[in-house]
Amino acid sequence: MQTIQDKIGHFPRQLEDESIYILREVAAQFERPALLFSGGKDSITLVRLAQKAFFPGKIPFPLVHIDTGHNFPETIEFRDWLAKETGAELIVRYVQDSINQGKAKEESGKYASRNVLQTVTLLDTIEEFKFDACIGGARRDEEKARAKERIFSVRDDFGQWDAKRQRPELFDMLNGRIAVGENVRVFPISNWTELDVWNYIKEEKMEIPSIYYSHKRQVIERDGMLWADSEYLNKEADEIPFEATVRFRTVGDMTCTAAVSSDATDIDVIIEEILSAEISERGARIDDKRSEAAMEKRKQQGYF
Repeated sequence: MQTIQDKIGHFPRQLEDESIYILREVAAQFERPALLFSGGKDSITLVRLAQKAFFPGKIPFPLVHIDTGHNFPETIEFRDWLAKETGAELIVRYVQDSINQGKAKEESGKYASRNVLQTVTLLDTIEEFKFDACIGGARRDEEKARAKERIFSVRDDFGQWDAKRQRPELFDMLNGRIAVGENVRVFPISNWTELDVWNYIKEEKMEIPSIYYSHKRQVIERDGMLWADSEYLNKEADEIPFEATVRFRTVGDMTCTAAVSSDATDIDVIIEEILSAEISERGARIDDKRSEAAMEKRKQQGYF
């Protein structure tokens, strides 16, 4: 008889080895790297990998969070706790400051979100601290534009990405050579899947924000999905909040991240849900649905 563990499987440790190798290459090849930290499961996984890569020393680069001001409170609390727990330096920059400075314009309408506005704040932060490499938790299985990107992804002096300028990465050789003004986005878990991340969290017994687990929450129904009710949503008259038992499969800005109905209060059940899911992880992200090439266009402009 097949057990739950047979169905779930184990985390393939060669993926951890590859990610640690990539992180050490970043430290060796770049002068001012940073780890882009959202408080979500993928960036939390990067923090654990960085701890292992540089143990017994501290993580040798700061965690950088671009705060939209519309984040889930549970995520912000976890961000601050993890930085303190690991002793990592935490740098936070705010989209609201970019709006106040006239560099970004608040969106209006039913689907208004600050998610896209993060790009302006991120590029300013890279310039402020002269970061030459920004480590991110994107994975190729998430979205087709991310599947095009190399592990070392060069951005020009305007922070833009060009899919046609991707460098070959034969035999795991990572080329971090860049011209003046350029920087590199680095994706150490690019080859992982959503299931790999969850198996790793389970085997490593990692703490994650509570919103990944089932909980009761006030939500509204919009476009067949459940959205966390908040002051940041531009609700229409017929969008009446109600209580539901939900969890979040991916964590982003409250205005663009929908929940899923779930009774999963432990990781084994979450993994079972993923195995039987009929939509992708980012199927609950409205920012990916603005157009067929929404993610690719944002990446071309300097997005994560």
